[in-house]
Amino acid sequence: MDKGVFSVPKPHNEPVKSYAPGTPERAAVLAAYNQMYHQSIEVPLWINGQEVRTQDTQSMNPPHDHQHSLGVFHKASKKEVKQAIDTALSAREKWAQTPWEQRAAIFLRAAELIAGPYRARINAATMLAQSKTVHQAEIDAACEFIDFLRFNVAYMTEMYQEQPHSTAETWNRLEYRPLEGFVYAITPFNFTAIAGNLPSSAALMGNVVIWKPSDAQVFSAQVVLDVFKEAGVPAGVINMIMGDPVMITQELLSHPDFSGLHFTGSTDVFKN
Repeated sequence: MDKGVFSVPKPHNEPVKSYAPGTPERAAVLAAYNQMYHQSIEVPLWINGQEVRTQDTQSMNPPHDHQHSLGVFHKASKKEVKQAIDTALSAREKWAQTPWEQRAAIFLRAAELIAGPYRARINAATMLAQSKTVHQAEIDAACEFIDFLRFNVAYMTEMYQEQPHSTAETWNRLEYRPLEGFVYAITPFNFTAIAGNLPSSAALMGNVVIWKPSDAQVFSAQVVLDVFKEAGVPAGVINMIMGDPVMITQELLSHPDFSGLHFTGSTDVFKN
């Protein structure tokens, strides 16, 4: 076990790039956009660090170009939902015992990946999946998501530092523990940053997560998942499933190990 009282890097807001004509970021995002637009991909479920494909798929279409298909995503049945639950619970104890600074390092690494090699790709995916302009995508998918990841680490350490009062005779200490079961993260269609923040913030605190992105946002959600993979999120900690939202939600909320819901959006978003 690591020994030491560690200080995390002071968070700062990620600067917004201009994407003016002739800038390298403009060239990079145009190249990524064109490549993504003209390829057709499959987005499988992600369970226990493995791609899971089913016989049930759904097309992904840009809102501004309904006739064009970006590919398909696979939809879970009750069988795959159960696999995701079992996987998350199997990973829970080891992840909960992982030192906080190691968890922090993973998500700080994710922030640096988005700020660097994944920036053009995550912005282009957001432009295609959610019909955002390059400036809207930059503010959302890149800068806000990076800020979430960096500031969440700082907020975690501030939380851990909140301790009860001690006296000369008594040393009082408070240990913050993850939840006993799994967290269900339901993310909306409109913000890639929120789609990444809801599962990652719960995982940062030592929880295991089953993440259901909106059907309308799966194309950019798969880039978020790729970032988590490369950053080093262990198998089983964040599992991504898509499919019938009512069925998935009923299966997860009725499970005895359901411990928390992380959700942003309206009733319609909750059902989609």
